[in-house]
Amino acid sequence: GILQHPDGTVLKQLQPPPRGPREQEFYNKVYDSECCDSILLELREYLPKYFGVWSPPTAPNDTYLKLEDVTRKFNKPCIMDVKLGQKSYDPYVSAEKIQQQVSKYPLMEEIGFLVLGMRVYHVSSDSYETQNQHYGRSLTKETVKDGISKFFHSGYCLRKDVVAASIQKVEKILEWFEGQTQLNFYASSLLFVYEGSCQATTMRLSDVTLAEKRRVPKGLLSGGDVLEYNNNIHVINSTENGKIEASVGKGLSKFYALHKKACSKRHHSQLSLKVENSEQDNVWKTSTCITQEHLNGNVLPQLEKVFYHMPAETKESANVEVRMIDFAHVFPSNTKDEGYIYGLKNLITVLQNILDN
Repeated sequence: GILQHPDGTVLKQLQPPPRGPREQEFYNKVYDSECCDSILLELREYLPKYFGVWSPPTAPNDTYLKLEDVTRKFNKPCIMDVKLGQKSYDPYVSAEKIQQQVSKYPLMEEIGFLVLGMRVYHVSSDSYETQNQHYGRSLTKETVKDGISKFFHSGYCLRKDVVAASIQKVEKILEWFEGQTQLNFYASSLLFVYEGSCQATTMRLSDVTLAEKRRVPKGLLSGGDVLEYNNNIHVINSTENGKIEASVGKGLSKFYALHKKACSKRHHSQLSLKVENSEQDNVWKTSTCITQEHLNGNVLPQLEKVFYHMPAETKESANVEVRMIDFAHVFPSNTKDEGYIYGLKNLITVLQNILDN
């Protein structure tokens, strides 16, 4: 399994040859400090960051790949692993292995992907629901849409904002595949992660209305405050008597345009607020958080009506990660990876159907 390193990275034990060395070689090639290949440099955007290999002092012969923990910044991470491609076996395996793989999930050749598992946080029960690969293999062409939509359901309702953001990220990966002929990927997966908690965030807006703030650039508010977005935006005011009031009125339509460019990524420990992207010295201020428990039964449904069915133009705002993982079967090529492309297109179609319906 995947282990946690004290520094916050994860450790994936190297598989036996040839799979393990092949995956290590792939990461070394993509993350070579002297790499100047634009295709590989762009590919880094869609992978977990790679920090070389690591061995425990007590077992120096055990080798682990040291990788970014994609779930680290989330409070209640919802995770889904989807295997991509029409073939889950590489070109060099035996006929027996091919038959074994095809018999496991015959539909893979037809639709080009397979749900290997998911873990979904339900706000309603404050608990996780877990599904393994048997669940994914039980899905048919007719039920795969409903099967995947389960991943985007909070226990209250469908997270359409997350579906929309996921589509956007998968489309970027598809663009990369359409433009490269260097590598073919077999038995590789996409890892989907999003924030499952419904934590409300207080906005420090003083007495100025949201409408007056709507034209402030880059998420900055007057006085240097930063508009913070933590997965679902709940605009909360705390009254003098301690009651919680939720603003779900006409100001929200103006608010969408502002928060789209102002989302901040909050570390799950709430200690480090550093944004982990190319602008690594951007540090965001944080606001006081009011947890879900403070929301009464009347407020939460109103909030959900607004935030779980956000318009398409806000799809960039959801806190979602989609990363490619598992590279034990990546091979050089001189053609497009048509099997992976086929799977990506079908997956996007299913996600779009979930969003539209």
